[in-house]
Parts: sequence; C-alpha cells; structure tokens
Amino acid sequence: MASMRLSSMASSLSFLNVLAFFIQFSLVLAKPFNLPFQWSKWNIDPEVNMNASELIRSKGYPCLEYSVVTDDGFILGVQRIPYGRNESKYTPRPVVFLQHGLLCSSTNWITNLVNESFAFILADTGYDVWLGNVRGNTYSQKHIHYSPKEDAFWDWSWDEMAEYDLPAMINYALKVTQRSQLYYVGHSQGTMIGFAGFSQNKELAEKVKTFFALAPVSTVGDMTSPLRYLSYFLPEIEYLFELFGVKEFLPSDELTKWLATDICSPSSEIFCSSVLFVICGFDVKALNKTRLPVYLAHTPSGTSVQNMVHFAQMVQSDLFQMYDYGSAEKNKEHYNVTVPPLYYPENMTTPTVVYSGGMDWLADPKDVEKLLPRIPKLLKHTMIPEYDHLDFVWGINAADKVYHPIIDMIRVTEAEERKADIKLRFDNRL
Repeated sequence: MASMRLSSMASSLSFLNVLAFFIQFSLVLAKPFNLPFQWSKWNIDPEVNMNASELIRSKGYPCLEYSVVTDDGFILGVQRIPYGRNESKYTPRPVVFLQHGLLCSSTNWITNLVNESFAFILADTGYDVWLGNVRGNTYSQKHIHYSPKEDAFWDWSWDEMAEYDLPAMINYALKVTQRSQLYYVGHSQGTMIGFAGFSQNKELAEKVKTFFALAPVSTVGDMTSPLRYLSYFLPEIEYLFELFGVKEFLPSDELTKWLATDICSPSSEIFCSSVLFVICGFDVKALNKTRLPVYLAHTPSGTSVQNMVHFAQMVQSDLFQMYDYGSAEKNKEHYNVTVPPLYYPENMTTPTVVYSGGMDWLADPKDVEKLLPRIPKLLKHTMIPEYDHLDFVWGINAADKVYHPIIDMIRVTEAEERKADIKLRFDNRL
C-alpha cells in the first residue's frame, strides 16, 4: 500500500517538486551518518564557518549569550547586541527582540553586510538588540531531560514555541534589561507564534509595545510555495520519516556547509539559489549574490518533523489551528476536545504593524488579506509589490524599505512616551 502511494506521488508531481522533496529528505537523513566532505578549493568566506556570536563579534559588535529555560524544559540559545560598534559601554535603552522564521535562526538578522543587516542597524541606532532562537534549531538543541537523539526531544510544533519559547525569551530579556516592555519583530514563523502567543497570553501581550510582523503567517491555504505540493502527500511523507526513524527536519550541519562551499561556487549560482528556492522560494536578483554561501551555510537551521507536519495540516485545512494529533481520542487527550482548537488573532491587544510582499509564496497576499481584518490594533500595513518571503531578512534594499521605517516608528513611539511621562510628572506637581 505504501509503495503504491509513493508511486502515485512520483507520477503526480513534476520533476521539480520530486527533486525538491528528495533534496530536503536527503538533507534530513544525512546528519546521523556524519558524512565526510572535501571542502572546495575556491576562496571560502570565513563567515561560512562562524556561529552567530562569532558573526556578530567579527563585525566589531559586542555580543552576549544567554541560555533561556522554558517551562517545559527546553534550553534556548539567545544572542544579544547591547550597543553599537561605535560605543564603548552599555547605557539603558529600548529593547528590540528579533525572532526568526521557519527553518531559520538568529543568523538571518546578521548575515548581510553591516549596513544591510537589521540587527546591526538597530544596534548602531541606539537599541538593545536581542536575537531569539526557538526549540530545535542550531542554537536551541538542549533540554533538561532529553537529548536530541531521543524521540521525545522532537515531540512539538510551533504551538509549543508560542506557548513556551516566546514568553520565556521575552520575559528573560525584560528581566535582564530591567524594563517592562519591548518591541517585537517577527519574520514568517516568528509572526505566527506572535499572533498565537499574544492572542492566548494577555499578560505577555502587554509586555510588547509594538509587534512588527514581516511576511506574516496565520492561515496558509493560499500559499504557492513548493512545500504546498508536499502537503498533498502528508501520509506518505510521515510514513517515510517514521520508516527511517527521523524526527529532525533539515538540520544545519556539514552537508549544508558542503553545499555552501562546494556547490555555491561563483560559477554555480543557479543551483545554489535553487536549494534555497526549494525551502521557501525567492528571487536571487533581490539578494547580494556574494552572500549566498553564507546564507546557505546557516540556513536551514532545523526544526522538528512534527512542526512541518503541522504546517502541512494548515495548508490542507486553511485554518489557524493547533496541531492535529490524528484522531479524536488523541486530540481529546491533549486539548480536552476532539478537534484541535483555533487561534484567534482578534483577541490580541498588541499594537501591530504589518509588512507583506506581493511576490511572497509562503505568506501569500491572499492569506495576508484574510489576516489583516482580524488584527484589532493594526497601526499600519505596507505591501511591497516586488518582495518575496526572504527579502525581508536578506533583501539588499530591506534597510530602506523596511528597517529604517520601523526604526522611525519606534522613535515616534518613544518620543510620545517621553512626552506623556513629562506631562504626568508636571500634573503630579500641581
């Protein structure tokens, strides 16, 4: 029966989609075997082999590292750039928390040039920048009880990121900086856990001054990414992963660094860009082509198979819904209802600014249009017609189109708060 399903899958999908699946599947299977690779002879960018903290320090910025423990025992690696490279010491300042997207890590915000990377721009503008990493990626593969080699370590999806990871990281950043609120910037999955977490946890929502949602994701019924085609064959894909005992999806390891060095050579830009296209689709013309090896060395950064199954379920249901455990009995066990509960962005009280792309295959414009009326405190929506999903973190003009406008909005908010504080103090003296 399984072989018939797999045969049907191969005959139904185009060559590109089949190739896309097996590239992803081979990346997943490669890690347990620790395959040796011969590094390329051409000039390798040293940033290919750096971790997030090394990338930050190599640019002349200070970097602090923290281990944040969630209520369910995961240990998340968080980086912090407390001040800019032209400063010598820390002084209290507004906190901006940057949260990466699906299959990514904190490196997304720091792998472009200094004047193009949001984290560096924020630090140089005078903000305390925190870079989050959710469970299961390169920087968050520890648990107080489980090892990544154990199945129990991977028993989660983005539901748990919204319920546990997001509040743990935000509360930790506020505790360390001794502030009551921060600014939250999410990209892709980072927006999804924001919409879910802030709508479910009112106390957490009150700690966010403004939620900046880049390439926002809630429902994904209209997504046109190649990942959509894989969702049609969810049982077959789950069968393959179960067959090979694989729980981790697309980890960042020696294989991806081999692709970054041997495959992403100056003469093979087309194939290199195709690997990233397989993950979420993008237009290489909008990116700094010299950075492709660095992007690929750090992305994908891994997640759980269950998380990808959750995304596939959402493609099929077109609902902003919790993970479906596959039967009424199992759902009843987890949720006390037979059908997975829905998330309601309508319950979110956080002021929100949305940036979307007209060419985005994951956060499709049709899905974004469904989301916007559901955001109660939508301050502004900017749609950039030529932008796709990755342009918001890697686009060569993202600084002008996205980052500096966000900084301007933060400045206005801070100025209004200072003015209100002065007025309050003056009124209290009367």
